[in-house]
Amino acid sequence: MEVVRTGRLGYRSGLDLQAERVRARRAGEVPDTLYLVEHDPVLTLGTSTRSENLLLAEDELRARGYELAEVGRGGDVTYHGPGQLVGYPVLDLKPDRTDLHRYLRDLEEVLIRALAAFGLEAGREDGLTGVWLPEGKVAAIGVRVSSGWITSHGFALNVDPDLSRFGVIVPCGIADRAVTSMAQALGSAPDPARVEAAVVTAFSEVFDRRVVDQPPAGA
Repeated sequence: MEVVRTGRLGYRSGLDLQAERVRARRAGEVPDTLYLVEHDPVLTLGTSTRSENLLLAEDELRARGYELAEVGRGGDVTYHGPGQLVGYPVLDLKPDRTDLHRYLRDLEEVLIRALAAFGLEAGREDGLTGVWLPEGKVAAIGVRVSSGWITSHGFALNVDPDLSRFGVIVPCGIADRAVTSMAQALGSAPDPARVEAAVVTAFSEVFDRRVVDQPPAGA
């Protein structure tokens, strides 16, 4: 599995990157890939988004510096922005992982293990997708599996974002749960490079992949 660290990337550019990689993976031209990305402030509206979960009018949101993007992943509205580690796995789940429920649970397991490397005891909430600390939700997951069982979209781990930026939405449509971050739980911001490394290590373990790092130009 290739790991590509893009650095800061506009959300639309991230969609284009995934679309091309999905095509190439389906054609067998490239191996499985994990993109690690940081986005400018954007609200992404998944296929289950309800309008009432946007707490301000779209014009007001844009005036406050949010991009809005309707996307083909599952789930409700969520926020991406600086201080968040976003992962886009482009994987071929054939032949032995063609189970969407298992895939979601495996992504949760990756993040639970990565957080454990920092002494944080994360877990799941019954009936909900994502990863949770006692202080609140620390990671959101929303995926797409296209024809041929090729994955895209993925997860967003709150490392040290401005949590007030979530205040304009009902994150993931869950009104009665707080959003938290690694920095809030630890009392200080962890080194982003260490977080990336922990996620990559956990991903290779859970998905049984040998990792090869590639520069962005290799995408």
